[in-house]
Amino acid sequence: MQRCFWCHTNNPLYIAYHDKEWCVPNFNDAYLWEMLLLESFQAGLSWECVLNKRQNFRLAFDNFNVGKIARYNDYKIQELMNNQGIIRNQLKIKSSVNNAKIFQNIQKEYGSFYAFLKTILPQEIIYETGKTHNEFSDKISYDLQKKGMKFIGTTIIYAYLQAVGFIYSHEKECFLFQAA
Repeated sequence: MQRCFWCHTNNPLYIAYHDKEWCVPNFNDAYLWEMLLLESFQAGLSWECVLNKRQNFRLAFDNFNVGKIARYNDYKIQELMNNQGIIRNQLKIKSSVNNAKIFQNIQKEYGSFYAFLKTILPQEIIYETGKTHNEFSDKISYDLQKKGMKFIGTTIIYAYLQAVGFIYSHEKECFLFQAA
């Protein structure tokens, strides 16, 4: 069975992610936050590195509870810095706390993070391959940065939109390929 070129078939976690999660629409705010946090940790690293540590992130970051993360203090940040099971980048850890607060502000302003995204994204799923950004990831990234979020450049946001199913990018050779 042929998969997208980036899916390392020697990693069962990667295969499961590719086959059952990537590009599958899931617009629940809890999932949207989890993936935004994980994608922000990917900056400068491979997604496989983050994916392999996902369960450790889940445990370290209170099951991705945005409300709890928004209240993390210096003691909790130091605890995360000492956690060898996650990516221990202090800037990324601190930005996850900051981003959680902004995520909550967006939820209050728009009713949900999904509603915010839909003010920018088209109604239908975008089908495209071979890109690392588009006009929508550019705009969302710009707006989130303007609101104060960190580690959410256009390439990260594009990967995020693919991950949660706003953009469908399985390649023509992949058994999951679908045309628009």
